Amino acid sequence: MNKIVISILLALFSLSGFTQELDVKKWVQEADEKMRGTSSKSNFSMTIQRKSWSRTIEMKAWSIGNDYSLMYIVSPAKEKGQVFLKRANEMWNWIPSIERMVKIPPSMMMQSWMGSDFTNDDLVKESSLAKDYTHKLLAEEQQQGFDCYKIELIPTEDAPVVWSKIYMWISKKEKHWLRAEYYDEDETLVKYEVLSDIKMVDDREMPTRLEMIPADEENQKTILIYGETEFDIPLKESFFSIQNMKRIR
Repeated sequence: MNKIVISILLALFSLSGFTQELDVKKWVQEADEKMRGTSSKSNFSMTIQRKSWSRTIEMKAWSIGNDYSLMYIVSPAKEKGQVFLKRANEMWNWIPSIERMVKIPPSMMMQSWMGSDFTNDDLVKESSLAKDYTHKLLAEEQQQGFDCYKIELIPTEDAPVVWSKIYMWISKKEKHWLRAEYYDEDETLVKYEVLSDIKMVDDREMPTRLEMIPADEENQKTILIYGETEFDIPLKESFFSIQNMKRIR
């Protein structure tokens, strides 16, 4: 009889852990999707700050989920007209000044995007925080005055990622993604992301200022600010084509 009771208790504990894992995964997914929507059209400004200089890039972006995105550079004049396209696991860059289409290989997804502290992967999100990682609730902490869950993300075995782990802080009530830390294979902190300036954007309240900060560089960061944005708009997959890269304005 005791063995039966013990077996039932073990099964219940196992089920409880499984349910918690699903809930944490859903929390990460919803916080991530809150920033993207099922589809979106956005205006962004990106300011790259260094110790002795800074520069700002203005851009437009369209996306469907995690698989399709297109970004058009509005300014500065030197880069104006450049377009970046992502379809599933492939990415291209159209450079109108030399009329050249460049396919960006997976090996370059972690390279700096336009000299910023964001990578190609950060901008087009080749990897999925929900699908490519396991999730574990570590603690409850405060960030920027919000009560948050601190969540550990560990990549699955075949995930196309380079981070050995990510820590995320998501507000408990609002599901705002407020901070993330990225660690390399040696479990050394490489960079961290701070999301702030929460405002109403279209139909949702969300952070509108993203700062990506290298852990080992002083006086260096990149600031991405949301401008006018529409979520869940009608967009077709055919919009995200190599041909459209040359036509988009």
